[in-house]
Amino acid sequence: MSATRDRIATHVREHPGVHFNELTRALDLAPGQVQYHLRRLLGEGTVIVEDLYGRTHYYPPTFDGWERGALALVRRETARDVIGHLLANDEATPSEVAESIGVARSTLEWHLDHLVEQSVVEKRYDERNRVTLALERPAETARLLRSVSPSLPERFSDRFTRLFDRLLAGE
Repeated sequence: MSATRDRIATHVREHPGVHFNELTRALDLAPGQVQYHLRRLLGEGTVIVEDLYGRTHYYPPTFDGWERGALALVRRETARDVIGHLLANDEATPSEVAESIGVARSTLEWHLDHLVEQSVVEKRYDERNRVTLALERPAETARLLRSVSPSLPERFSDRFTRLFDRLLAGE
C-alpha cells in the first residue's frame, strides 16, 4: 500500500464517518488524489462508503449499518446536542429539547427525522398523541458520541443555522 493510501486508511480508521471534504482538508491532499486512493481502498475492502444526508462518509469495514448512520449524524452539532440532552434526561418532549439546545422547532424536526430514520432516537406517543423523545440505544450512542470531534467547517455550518433560527425568531 502506498504511503498516501495508508494515511487515508489510517485517518478513516481513527475518524470513522469522516466525510470527503474533511478528509481532503485534514490530510492536506488534492481532491483528485484522495478520490484515486479511496477508489483503491474501496476496491480492497479496506474502507466502505455511505452517502447520507448530502455528504459522503467513509468508515472502516468493522462498522455496521446502525453505527454508520449514527456516526454520520453525530458529526452534526445540533444532532449531538439533541443526543446529549437525551443522554442527560433519559427522555424529553420536542419543545423541551428545542428550548434546551436553542434551536427552532423546524430545525429540531429536521434533525429528529434523520435521528429517527437511523434508529438513534425514537418518538413515543401517549394516549393523547403527545410525543416524548428517547434514545433507542443509549449506551452505544454515548460511545459513538465520545468518539467524534467535529471539524471547524461542520461547527460553522451548524452555528450559522442556529443564528438564522434566532434571527427569524426575532431574538
